Amino acid sequence: MSSLRPVNETIRIDTVRFYRSRPGASRAQNPLATPEGQPGLVMRWIEVEGPLAPKWPAAPYAVLFDDLPAKRAVGSPLRYDVETNDAPKDAERLLRRFVKQAYRTPVSSQEEVRFLPLILGAMKSGSTFAEAMLTGYTAVLCSPSYLYLQEKPGRLDDHALAARLAYFLWNSPPDAQLRSLATAGTLHDPKVLRAQTERLLADPRSARFVDTFTDYWLELRKAGANDPDSLLYPDYYLDDHLVESARDESHATFAEMIRGNLPARNIVDADFVFVNERLATLYQLPPVAGAKLQKVTLPKDSVRGGFMTQAAVLKVTANGTTTSPVIRGAWIMERVLGRKPPPPPPSVPAVEPDTRGAVTIRQQLDKHRTLESCSSCHTQIDPPGFALESFDVMGGFRSRYRALDGKTPEIGLGKNGQKYAFHNALAIETYGDLDGKKFKDIREFKKIVAADERQLARNIVGQLTVYATGAPVGFADRPKVEVILDQAKAGHFGVRDLIHGLVSSELFLNK
Repeated sequence: MSSLRPVNETIRIDTVRFYRSRPGASRAQNPLATPEGQPGLVMRWIEVEGPLAPKWPAAPYAVLFDDLPAKRAVGSPLRYDVETNDAPKDAERLLRRFVKQAYRTPVSSQEEVRFLPLILGAMKSGSTFAEAMLTGYTAVLCSPSYLYLQEKPGRLDDHALAARLAYFLWNSPPDAQLRSLATAGTLHDPKVLRAQTERLLADPRSARFVDTFTDYWLELRKAGANDPDSLLYPDYYLDDHLVESARDESHATFAEMIRGNLPARNIVDADFVFVNERLATLYQLPPVAGAKLQKVTLPKDSVRGGFMTQAAVLKVTANGTTTSPVIRGAWIMERVLGRKPPPPPPSVPAVEPDTRGAVTIRQQLDKHRTLESCSSCHTQIDPPGFALESFDVMGGFRSRYRALDGKTPEIGLGKNGQKYAFHNALAIETYGDLDGKKFKDIREFKKIVAADERQLARNIVGQLTVYATGAPVGFADRPKVEVILDQAKAGHFGVRDLIHGLVSSELFLNK
């Protein structure tokens, strides 16, 4: 079973979601079902023919065994073996070829055949040629030269630069073109380096960078944790499609910022979102058909636009039951503004929101700030968090908290087949001030933050630097960051410009 989707859209093999259920339930039920029914696709049978390689040898086989013919294996756990007229000679040739592809820097002739005795020994012990070669390849892939980037302190050589650039933008070793330029010693040429950066960004493999960096920067790897509570938020419980769509939205947004070289202010205040049918419903936008994300222009008064108000971010900064201005405020300070708050004093307990609905989290934090050891930090952290209090644990917009007690219960049957009853409790207050600038809601807060484009750009350069080099921006590195910002200022700190600026900077070109 799978949901019905428009033509040419991918149907994922994740049918288990249709049978998930609340732990302890008497039977499995469809968490996405509605009283009106669930669109679906019925298949009487499926035939799969293949795998069919477009050419022979297929690419994976060619990487391992080049043009040697394959044959059916006898008495081997592998289903195939390789025909060879001179096993030692072919083993050495294939191993040298594989090592050159696996290692990112030139290696000596002795290093190329380092694991040849292992391969020959395996064949003497009864292994087939294919088994012995795989033993040698495994040793290569477990060696430090493959597992670790070979970067010596100081200026990177061309091969190290090629590896750093490829792993930054493709999450993979450098391809033949980068290797060729590195061998020729021309990759450090500014024009060549910029052209290669453009080539890598334009390649579909750059999606690996977009997804992985966005997950690291926004902490979206936690998106699957903290499931919404089945009693307080039955409308989100077990809705895997919503969680996946939300995470994909963040990826698509950052990809669009790179593709269009959008100004850094779009990080917090964009005039568009990427939504599908489920996200459009959550965001209370006009209907969008299908599961595929589509770019939609927002109304001028929309609370959406930018990463801060995306469902994925709002989910990872909540615990599934309640929201906390402290957690969300600290997230904004570190991930958006680039001001990492200090850890809380060890002797002070955390503030727990009241799920009974008797007091608001603002009232609790007002008391908390009377403690001298907490006041200075909470004065900075709490206001950004208060601006996001109008969003619940999954990013839905709200004007009141939900509570387990109260006079106005909302009663129904959840998507997991279980009864629920929550109450609309106290009203939410989102006002505050950031660095002396007052705001009354998320709209005004976003405008305050977006006004300092340079700080937004400074933070994203710092995040990109850590991701690309593995090293944080130190005190002595700050002038180098400012050089990147000065170069991108005329274009309002376009994200693509910032990436180019980083790649050509001393931060990237040196270890």
